[in-house]
Amino acid sequence: MSAVRRSVSEAFWAMCAADSLSMPVHWYYNVQDISRDFGGWISGFNAPADRHPSSILTLSNTAGSGRTAWSTGAGRANVVGSVILHDKLDLWRSSNGSVHYHQGTSAQNRSCARTGLQAGDNTLNILCSLRAARSIVSGRFADVSQPEVRAAVLSDYVRFLTTPGSHTDTYAESFHRSFFADWQDGRPTSPSEVLKFAEERSKQMMRSRSPDSQLDAIGCLPTILPFVLLSASANQDEAVLAAVEFVKLTHPHPKVPEYVTIYSRALHAVLGGASVRQQAEFALKRLEAWDACQSYSCKAARSVRTASAALGKLC
Repeated sequence: MSAVRRSVSEAFWAMCAADSLSMPVHWYYNVQDISRDFGGWISGFNAPADRHPSSILTLSNTAGSGRTAWSTGAGRANVVGSVILHDKLDLWRSSNGSVHYHQGTSAQNRSCARTGLQAGDNTLNILCSLRAARSIVSGRFADVSQPEVRAAVLSDYVRFLTTPGSHTDTYAESFHRSFFADWQDGRPTSPSEVLKFAEERSKQMMRSRSPDSQLDAIGCLPTILPFVLLSASANQDEAVLAAVEFVKLTHPHPKVPEYVTIYSRALHAVLGGASVRQQAEFALKRLEAWDACQSYSCKAARSVRTASAALGKLC
C-alpha cells in the first residue's frame, strides 16, 4: 500500500473514530457535565446518557433551518417526522427539555429498548460522508470535481435521508432540514434532477442579502472530506474544486467556499506528506486566527503537563 493510500485509509478511520468518541457529548457546554455524566473524562466509546444537560433540541425548527422562533416560514410543513427522521418528531417536540440529540425512545416504541445511537455508532453527518465516499468509489469517476459526481452523491443522499429506518440518529443539522424543506416541493430523485434542483437553490441562496447563518458552520466539513480524501493522488486544485463545488450545494453561504478552500488545501497537502503543524499554522494565519489559537494551545499544553506530573506522583 502506498503512503498516500495509507494516509487516506487512516483518515477515514480517524474520522469515524473521532465522531463516535465525541458523539455522546455533542453540545455539552459545561465540561464538568461530561465528567459527571460519564464518571470521568471520555476515554472510549460510550452511548449517550439518558438526559442531556444543555439540550435545546426541542427549540429547533422542525420545518427548516435554525430555531423555531427564528423561522420565517412559520406556515411551512414539517420535514422532521415526514420527509426525514421519520419516527423522531415527538422527540423534537417533547416537553422534556433534556432530550439527547443522539438518542431517545419515540412514542411508537415506548415498550422497546431506546432508539438512537449506541456506543461506537456514527452520527448522521458521518454516515452521509461515508455514503458519499461509496458513491464516488463505486462510480469509478476519473475526476471527482465533475458535475456527474455531485449528481450521484446528492441522489444517494436524498434516497438515504428520505428512506424510513435508514439510520437511527435523532438529530439532523440545519443544513439537512433546510435542504429538504426546499426539496419537498418538487421532490426530485434522479441524479440529474437532484443536481439541477441543488444548483438552482444554491445560486439563489448564495446571492441572498440575508444568508442563512446556520449554514456557515463547521458541519460543512464532513460533507467535503470524501472529495478531498479520494482526490489525494490528484492535482490539489482539482481536489479543492471538487470540495468547494459540492459544499456550495449543501451549505450555500457566501463565506463557506473560502473556509473550505483553506481547509481542503491543508488536508490535501498533509495527505501528500506535508507537516500537519505547518499546514495548520498556514491555514490559521489565513483565517487570522493564529494568535487566538496559540493562546489556547499554550493553555492546553500546561494542562497536559500538570496532568502528567500528577499522574507521575501516583505511579
